[in-house]
Amino acid sequence: MKMGLAYLSPLWFAATRMGLGALCLFALLAMQGRLLWPGRRELGILIAVGVFQIGLPTGLIHTGLLSVEAGRSAILVFTIPLWVAPMAVLVLGERMGATKLVGLVLGLSGIAVLFNPLTFPFGDRGALVGNAFMLGASLSFAVALVIIRRHPWTVPTIRLMPWQMLLGTLILVVAAAAIEGVPRPRWSPALYAIMAYNGPIASAFCFWAFVTVSRSLPAMSTALGSLGVPVVGIVSAAMILGEGFGVAKIVGLVLISLGVVAVSALDLGRARTR
Repeated sequence: MKMGLAYLSPLWFAATRMGLGALCLFALLAMQGRLLWPGRRELGILIAVGVFQIGLPTGLIHTGLLSVEAGRSAILVFTIPLWVAPMAVLVLGERMGATKLVGLVLGLSGIAVLFNPLTFPFGDRGALVGNAFMLGASLSFAVALVIIRRHPWTVPTIRLMPWQMLLGTLILVVAAAAIEGVPRPRWSPALYAIMAYNGPIASAFCFWAFVTVSRSLPAMSTALGSLGVPVVGIVSAAMILGEGFGVAKIVGLVLISLGVVAVSALDLGRARTR
């Protein structure tokens, strides 16, 4: 995503990749004869996922990447379980034990380290807004995850996903047209390669996979496997983009990772015994 912003403005980039993802899923289901026209019962979850899982967070992340490093962005976005924990207690009736409370404190401490006044440029408005966008995207993902867990599913996830991605795409197109105007892409083989990855793989497959997993595990457990994302994000950003590791970034990642493990481990153990 960070590389793609060199060729296309953020909201049009987000809209294009989601549109490609939707087309891939529509084509796949059409070839299998499984394309579904959503009914009234599916309308609520279609809108919820389209807005909170796709449209809103994708727009925030792509825009925030203009001023935030890719590695740092990956850490902030995947603080999802820290926001899910209190939501799951209030909305889903899940229990907040001592271990989860400690995990929540550890995770919030990790975020505090990343925003340490000694290392964070609070005078840089772009950095402040970009980091806020990343945390906002994480909060939006958390809302979607809780809604997904609460919804009584009557159809397979993949049969709704193209419609959800289509709605997210329409939201992003409207936002891009209003904020960024006419798209002005810098066409190049690099952009084609970036879109080939971000459309079918990072959008179509990964969003379907995330929603599928969210249906199967408790809300506070779903994001445990996502711990690999910020790790890969930091390492690949250092190798490909030349971003530094930095003590604050590593300490923040470790604390947030420990927090995520703590708030998720007990529920994951219960899910394995079912």
